[in-house]
Amino acid sequence: MPRTPIKQPDFLPMTRAEMDRLGWDSLDVLLVSGDAYVDHPSFGASLLGRWLVSHGYKTGIVAQPRWDLPPGDPGDVAAMGRPRLFAGVTAGALDSMLAHYTAFRKKRSDDAYTPGGAAGARPNRACLVYTNLVRRAFPGLPVALGGIEASLRRVSHYDFWSQSLRKSILLDAKASVVLYGMAEHSILALAQELDRLEETGGELVTVLAGLPGAAYARKAGDYPPDVPAGDILELPSHEALVAEPRLLIEATLACEGHMHHNRQTVVQRVGERMVVLTPPGEGLAGTELDAVYALPFSKQPHPSYDQRIPAADMIRGSLNIHRGCAGGCSFCTLALHQGRAIRSRSRGSVLAEAKRLTEVRGFDGSISDVGGPSANMWGGRCAGDMATCPRASCLTPTICKHFKVDQGAFVDLLEAVSGVPGVRHVRVASGWRMDLGLADPAALGRMVREFTGGQAKVAPEHTSDRVLRLMRKPPFAVFERFLELFSRESGRAGKEQYVVPYLMSAFPGCTVADMQAMAAWFAGRGWKPNQVQCFIPLPGTAAAAMYFAGLDLAGNPLHVADSDAERLHQHAVLGGAREKRLGGRGDGPPRHQGDRLRPQSAPAGRFPGGRKKEPRR
Repeated sequence: MPRTPIKQPDFLPMTRAEMDRLGWDSLDVLLVSGDAYVDHPSFGASLLGRWLVSHGYKTGIVAQPRWDLPPGDPGDVAAMGRPRLFAGVTAGALDSMLAHYTAFRKKRSDDAYTPGGAAGARPNRACLVYTNLVRRAFPGLPVALGGIEASLRRVSHYDFWSQSLRKSILLDAKASVVLYGMAEHSILALAQELDRLEETGGELVTVLAGLPGAAYARKAGDYPPDVPAGDILELPSHEALVAEPRLLIEATLACEGHMHHNRQTVVQRVGERMVVLTPPGEGLAGTELDAVYALPFSKQPHPSYDQRIPAADMIRGSLNIHRGCAGGCSFCTLALHQGRAIRSRSRGSVLAEAKRLTEVRGFDGSISDVGGPSANMWGGRCAGDMATCPRASCLTPTICKHFKVDQGAFVDLLEAVSGVPGVRHVRVASGWRMDLGLADPAALGRMVREFTGGQAKVAPEHTSDRVLRLMRKPPFAVFERFLELFSRESGRAGKEQYVVPYLMSAFPGCTVADMQAMAAWFAGRGWKPNQVQCFIPLPGTAAAAMYFAGLDLAGNPLHVADSDAERLHQHAVLGGAREKRLGGRGDGPPRHQGDRLRPQSAPAGRFPGGRKKEPRR
């Protein structure tokens, strides 16, 4: 039975005293996060907490709990008492290992999601550590893992930091369930089913088996009884993957298809246990998605913090307008976590949030970003049958004829946001998909002239078409065409503007000769790119499977720069030493897990177009 919604508090409680002020004697759900608590929809714990409150569940947050504690001390997680239903655990917006270590496994000195930007506020493998704290504080309480760290590690995966194949994080953490992907529906279903279980009795495993987008454990060979055999997809066992690395490619491609096709139940044996993945849940869309963003987020850090939180500052003036990414890049986590289907907010919802943003304390009139995984995918949809589509990407090797997106409508949306009273400047900073933009040169020209703000961030990644095919990226000629249009349209606007290209070294299949060719292309144009990321094989991605197996996705042998010496060599070809000095992407988190929260570097290329003009209103 649906519960009566609770009045939304100014902030979700973090202490017993805050609960008392709200008149809450206990929590229904406790959320534990590796990020500081910022009341903004870009922070997962904040969004899910307010979502649960809107459905009648009293929810509190423990943010970045102390974890280096004496044995038996539960620390901060026990501060608000035992929750009635369950605890949700997330490492935060980034995988904790990625947050802590560079591409060369060097310890990072900062953390944008922590007050003061200080490193060390969250542990390595945060999901494991936090789950242990919860189990210590509240024996027998169900624990649900979620967020990017848990989602990408839901089955056996290659772990770059230990250079080994690790089993599902569900088993490593000894959690009850992993809620993978965007978890609004699954976390609400978990709360509702545990609510019912409390009244009627029953087994937890029965509840977990009925959740969308959930990974839970059974005994090996104990297949879900209510799932027909034809609807079960069995991955190679963990032991088989360890023995035959090539099988990781098979398993990874199967998981990609599972996420996109949304039908089968996946199982994987790990010793005497079996991890079961229920079909992915339907993500929020339409009025439901709009309703989430209409919740009363303050867009501010919790008032208990006395230092600024860099990530909060970076997104303070931004609007997230869609979820999902149709690109399917082999190194990227977005499609594996958010899905390939584009789920867009309505125009009215975006404009309403822009109006609310003008009322937020400290708003200066500038909306720094109207975007998402790729800003100009807003409104994108598949006109075919996505459930049976065999493609890994809607956009490569060419844009699928069934993928429809109106670039003009997106630019019209930007125009409408710029007309909201109190808004002076509107920019797109979260990256553009060049191939989609070039399909409508008139709309792309408007974006360049009116909404660029001096810099356009795009991701050609490489100059070698062979490497780009392995990345599932469009050919390099697309970038060259984009540069021509960008230069021409900047000139028409009388603006001096820059392109910031994201580039990657040491990708599987890339050689030193490939990097030298890329360096020569940029040097021939007097260009010194700053945004160069050395490839990091992120858990669950196709690129990580290629790196581990030494094969391309078709099973052909592939050169892999798997030694630090060659990785450093490749990176240095395009200016790795300068990267370290300037603080560019060589030392920063990859943008496919969090670049929207990274500060922009210095301009990377200049396209003169006459005198500068004042930014457009």
